Amino acid sequence: MAREKFKTLTEQMFYILLCLKEECYGMDIMDKVSALTGGQVTVGSGTLYNLLEQFAEAGMIRETEARGRRRSYILTEKGYEALETEYRRLRRQMRDYDRILGREQEQ
Repeated sequence: MAREKFKTLTEQMFYILLCLKEECYGMDIMDKVSALTGGQVTVGSGTLYNLLEQFAEAGMIRETEARGRRRSYILTEKGYEALETEYRRLRRQMRDYDRILGREQEQ
């Protein structure tokens, strides 16, 4: 059975959308993702532009400016909702981990 598109987000997807809380140019997103994650998550240009196109088609981001090949984007309400849904999913996983391994939840 095929997985619904964007039902869950990869780390790269999550951080790209997170970076677009503020208007940002495509190439700057790669730097922001790396800086935000201490280099643990990186996004190549091919992956980045493919995902930006898919996010735009899905209405999760919108283009705000285009100067030649340089384009900037920002998160839409639908993109924010996808981030929030993913955040809640990850929190449930953390609670299950803590419950099964007998750890107290961090406050």
